[in-house]
Amino acid sequence: MFRLHLIPYGSKFDITGKSRFILTLAVIMVIVCFSFVIFKGLNYGIDFKGGYIFEVRMPSVPNITDLRARLNECELGEVAIQEFGAKKDLMIKLEKSKEGSDQSIAIKKVRDILGEGVVYKRIETVGPKVGEELVSNAIKAVAFALIAMLLYIAVRFEWQFGVCAIAALFHDCALIFGMFSIFPMEFSETSITAILLTASYSINDTVVIFDRIRENLKRYKKMALNELVNLSLNETLSRTALTATTTLLAVLALYLFGGKVIASFALPIMVGIIVGTFSSIFVASPLLVFLNIKRKDDDELKNSDHGVPANLG
Repeated sequence: MFRLHLIPYGSKFDITGKSRFILTLAVIMVIVCFSFVIFKGLNYGIDFKGGYIFEVRMPSVPNITDLRARLNECELGEVAIQEFGAKKDLMIKLEKSKEGSDQSIAIKKVRDILGEGVVYKRIETVGPKVGEELVSNAIKAVAFALIAMLLYIAVRFEWQFGVCAIAALFHDCALIFGMFSIFPMEFSETSITAILLTASYSINDTVVIFDRIRENLKRYKKMALNELVNLSLNETLSRTALTATTTLLAVLALYLFGGKVIASFALPIMVGIIVGTFSSIFVASPLLVFLNIKRKDDDELKNSDHGVPANLG
């Protein structure tokens, strides 16, 4: 049976040999990203800053680009428009302007631009307090997800595996948050979804590698830990590269052809796939060497021989 290997099986890349340099670089990146988040902050979207939400049904299929341009001309604040179900159904979000224009004036301007024959299904005002609650809930969602993953890894493997997995996930989340702060990207509710997706993707890759390390711990009783981790990484490298590449291509298609709203959601996921793959290989697994995992049966270490590595499908 033909099997695709982006990286030939049996490769012998010295990944753990460069772990000190790579881990130092990872720590620096985390510090830089958190510094930007703390001192520069995030470019919060309408969901967090507050504004107006309109759910409307247009009399005909609208030109969203033209409609967005006309709404921007009114200087009501930042405008976000997306299809909501059918092509005639739109969700329009308007950020409250810095001058704090009256709600009735803002709604009247939107009605004038949309014209006659529009059915208004919902008009809501999102206050800044709601935005603060969303920020708080978003932080809690990410924190609870990390804690749940820590418990899962610690129960399934050893506590050292759990610590390394969470360190890698912390690295991933820090870099994604930093991306939203460093670059002019809007941080909205979908951004939280993208961060959680990144965490789940990264932990899946990490668990696969950890599983191979655990198997090799039983198979190679006398092998040095750094060599064993290096062997496990090389054995799973083709699978990791293939999974990352296929997933990246799928999300890239969404970014290129899914429209502006989908693209803003797909971009952080693409970055997350790259960051998550990097952390699974170069952060989570090499950290195990520094924590010096103890073998369960020290007596067997003295009397056991090396086994033969199993081929990874």
